[in-house]
Amino acid sequence: MSLKMTAEEIMEFLAEEFPQVTGEFTIEELDEMRARVRLHVGERHLRPGGTVSGPALFALADVAVYMAVLGMIGPKALAVTTNCSIDFMRKPAARTDLIAQCRLLKLGRVLAVGEVLVFSEGGDQPVARASLTYSIPPKD
Repeated sequence: MSLKMTAEEIMEFLAEEFPQVTGEFTIEELDEMRARVRLHVGERHLRPGGTVSGPALFALADVAVYMAVLGMIGPKALAVTTNCSIDFMRKPAARTDLIAQCRLLKLGRVLAVGEVLVFSEGGDQPVARASLTYSIPPKD
């Protein structure tokens, strides 16, 4: 299997189809069945105490799998999350960007399964671990 979209093409697609998240995420690396994605943490992502909120961690894990899937199948806006399990393992560093390391475990005709480890920038211990399943729309 080879990539069907580059990181730049995915970012352009995301800006076009999901303008509400423009500027929040950056693909740092994209390879076959893998993606490394950054959440640019801002005030809107914080909960009391200055730590990154659970919903922001979920969004990062979700978009990382979505980007890895798009890299492999091409621009499919209707690829959707059908399942997610996330473990919040430790408190993220205050006001620090988060990095998701995503690996697709299975890429089938109708389903993709991925796992994500989320780290605070510069940290060596994951702050969260997620497993997600995506439904892939039928080919045109």
